[in-house]
Amino acid sequence: MSVDIVTEKQFESDIEYSFLDKGGFTKGSDVYDPELGVFQKTLIQFIQTTQPKEWARFVSFNKMNPERRFVNVFNDACDANGELEVLRKGFKTRGITFRVCYFKPESNLNKTATAQYNQNIVECYRQWYYSKDSKKSVDMVLVVNGIPLFAFELKNQYTNQNVDNAMAQWVNDRSNREVCFQFNKRILVYFCVDHLDVMMTTKLDGRKTRFLPFNQGSAGAGRDGGKGNPANPDGYPTSYLWEKVFQKDSMMDIIQKFIHLQIEKEKKINDAGEEVTVEKQTLIFPRYHQLDAVRKLIKDTHMQGPGHNYLIQHSAGSGKSNSIAWLVYRLASLFNEYDKPMFNSVIVVTDRKVLDAQLQATISSFDHTLGVVETIDEKKTSQDLKNAINDGCRIIVTTLQKFPVIYTEVDRVAGRNFAIIVDEAHSSQTGNSALKLKAALADTEDALREYAELEGKAEDEIDKDDKLIKEILAHGTHKNLSFYAFTATPKDKTLEMFGTQYKDGSFHPFHIYSMRQAIEEGFILDVLANYMTYTTCFKIASTKDGDKNLPSSRAAKVIRKYQQLHPTNISQKSEIIVETFRDTTKNKINGKGKMMVVTSSRLAAVRYYHAIKKYLEDKKYDDVAILAAFSGSIKDGGQEYTEGSINKRKDGSSISENQTKAEFHDNFNVLIVAEKYQTGFDEPLLHTMIIDKKLKGVKAVQTLSRLNRTCSGKVDTFILDFVNKKEDILAAFQPFYQETYLTEEVNADLIYKTQKELRGFLIYDDTDIESCAKIKFSKNKQEAADLGKLTSALKPVIDRYNAKNPDERYQFRRKLRNLCKWYGYISQVVRMFDKEMHKEYVFCLSLLKLLPEDPIINIDLEGKLKLEYYKLQKTFEGEITLEKNTKGTYEPAVDIGVAGKDEEVTLDEIIKRINEKHKGDFTDADKVLLSAIYHKFKKDTDVDTKAKSSEYKIFMESLLPKLFQQVAIQCYKESQDTYRVMFENKEKYNAMMQAIGEVIFRENRK
Repeated sequence: MSVDIVTEKQFESDIEYSFLDKGGFTKGSDVYDPELGVFQKTLIQFIQTTQPKEWARFVSFNKMNPERRFVNVFNDACDANGELEVLRKGFKTRGITFRVCYFKPESNLNKTATAQYNQNIVECYRQWYYSKDSKKSVDMVLVVNGIPLFAFELKNQYTNQNVDNAMAQWVNDRSNREVCFQFNKRILVYFCVDHLDVMMTTKLDGRKTRFLPFNQGSAGAGRDGGKGNPANPDGYPTSYLWEKVFQKDSMMDIIQKFIHLQIEKEKKINDAGEEVTVEKQTLIFPRYHQLDAVRKLIKDTHMQGPGHNYLIQHSAGSGKSNSIAWLVYRLASLFNEYDKPMFNSVIVVTDRKVLDAQLQATISSFDHTLGVVETIDEKKTSQDLKNAINDGCRIIVTTLQKFPVIYTEVDRVAGRNFAIIVDEAHSSQTGNSALKLKAALADTEDALREYAELEGKAEDEIDKDDKLIKEILAHGTHKNLSFYAFTATPKDKTLEMFGTQYKDGSFHPFHIYSMRQAIEEGFILDVLANYMTYTTCFKIASTKDGDKNLPSSRAAKVIRKYQQLHPTNISQKSEIIVETFRDTTKNKINGKGKMMVVTSSRLAAVRYYHAIKKYLEDKKYDDVAILAAFSGSIKDGGQEYTEGSINKRKDGSSISENQTKAEFHDNFNVLIVAEKYQTGFDEPLLHTMIIDKKLKGVKAVQTLSRLNRTCSGKVDTFILDFVNKKEDILAAFQPFYQETYLTEEVNADLIYKTQKELRGFLIYDDTDIESCAKIKFSKNKQEAADLGKLTSALKPVIDRYNAKNPDERYQFRRKLRNLCKWYGYISQVVRMFDKEMHKEYVFCLSLLKLLPEDPIINIDLEGKLKLEYYKLQKTFEGEITLEKNTKGTYEPAVDIGVAGKDEEVTLDEIIKRINEKHKGDFTDADKVLLSAIYHKFKKDTDVDTKAKSSEYKIFMESLLPKLFQQVAIQCYKESQDTYRVMFENKEKYNAMMQAIGEVIFRENRK
């Protein structure tokens, strides 16, 4: 290898050659003016060429050195509005509007705009000397019409330098006192590039500068992998940056449609000690996975046309809100090959109110021509949604629940196309509301043609106004509807509904940015890196009525709830919560760390709130400020509590429910939640989570992922889990660590198996279904009496149901629910055109709402239980490691399934089972064992010396096990019958060793 090949200059030359040869750039030759921050000659040349009339008028007002005066006015506009807005919208001076660059029009019909775009002067400069005070230079800069916009420091591993050196250069050697390095004034993004990696930042802020990777991922963009870039057989692994991202058209597209100025307001204490509201501006440049996902979605949509579904599996915390906003804007302004808008409306289906405001702000910063974003929130009705759709609003944000009210009233869908973006695509997309969304928006012309062929009739022979026909024609997929579903945790049904089917029949996401890649790249934190689990060891005794028969699972829940809400449990855990916050959380994120406590119920949240308050008062701690978050109201001790009534500021004023989030960010540091803020909550200062609730599957991932957001000063997270085992959390996260896919499609005929089983109960038949259908699908307009008629038609069915025994009623209800759920799912995936089955589904939905549940016998164990023993015992501390290169897979269901009957056993038997599950060192015999081993330990070993001279982890993990084994074996030799239980029960053996070790270590460290 020659010397020239490995020099940094060669790397620069290769990149420059690519820009000039195929990138659409010309080699810059102008002289940079560091005081004005522009290549003045080039900028003025562009203005004179493209806007001669405006320039002549400007010169008439500014006869003395108009060139310099123009740049000064341009700089004033950048100071006032930011350079990004000036680039997109131009600026005014004395009534004259100037544009400093032009963008490519969406439609080819606008020949003038196309010609203007082609007049942009796009240049590449090597060794850009940016300062009048020094001879320092930046390796490369890209310039549009004389305005430097993107700067690159290039490093070559063969000369022992990489992106780390480039980052240090930007931080230490580039001062933001220079005009060109001031935020949103000139350079928009600063890049660090070597052969293998790309890093970037949008703001130089000394040592506070935060760089983010701009890599494709180890397997390539949108594929399942980790950090980095794949090998490139045609050149450098990082050549995508100059060959694709910064190719001229791509670069101009990014300036026009991606870079976004995000403005947030936050409270701070000024030098005078006063609380003031300050505006924080952040320039958002798309991360590579966002840019790639949006462009691939748009490209495929443009090529395929409407009528296709897309599943985007992007990790939580990966910037999904911005990805959705960019995609919405692009879809709303997408034209087909006939230069007509591809979609009449883009509809975002979300339950997150914060997305509405963000969509509005992001899209408005791009373009005002699309009109405002029509948000159908809780202040608006379903009729507002209907009007927005019928009126052809370009962008609509709504909730799924508004569609069932108006699905028959949307009457302007024929010949119109809709793009539907689903935020957090989960089970809600498989239910009745989702069916109504399709019924409202689907252009059923193709379905009608297919149905007519199956029926052997001409299309005009089909009664299109028949309500039943209308509903079954809405099933399956439709050519006028495109769905774009975003989720970090796709379920099997989500994959089949929105995923891409491969030739082998499996279903996969269209685009992937995995949890693994996001963690490895540092976009999010690994919430499983610092995990601690406890087990609650307890023994409950019954005081009376021990022989009374009770439903086992329900009684067990009551007993567990008794233990969970017992003052001993709440108070001990509250102490741990507070001390964990004071020892760990408050010292994190530059002293701004916050904690969330996830409880099992609203009552638990209220009791934790009061227990923590009491502990703080007893200890006279003043550095912990707590809030509680729960819906509705809950009574405890004769007093009723709501979120609004329980939360108070220091001055005693109440905090309303809609103020909780902001108050937590600004003034509080511990948030106790019950079924709130476990999804969609974005608080980067959240560092610690306390879990006192059973979490499974997707729920576990969603809840714990609230911690993964990054911010300045946040380097780790911590979870303390009182309930879940390490193995449970590992099992929940592993399927979603990398790609998740479904092996094959669902067997739609399973629905008929359940239908047959339901008919087997002899509770309803075809006559009952037809009686219901005549009312539900009547051609006449609904009358006031129809609801009563429906109830009367179902009354004989309910009577037959009530005549069954409790077990039959239970099984019938479960199968009825499953049929409704599965049919709602299957009918979205395929067109069954089964009128009889659809009528039965509608009948079952109505019956389900009227069907009386068996009366629930209140299990009153008040005064019948007592907590004899209680202890919290640490069971795990460390990192829960997920396995790499393992995909999460779903196998198709083979049965809809029904839960078994709840057996009845005595209270004493239930308590015995629970105590066996949660046993610790509680029996008298166990206490004898512990005491004997402890004294033998102290007498026969040098354990005290080792505890005094060792670190805790070394003592507990390396020294203690050997010493304990010696003592335990010696004890066993002396009395096999007494100590056999230790060696037969590994959990008890480890628990005893852990407990004795902690006591000895603590004694020797006093």
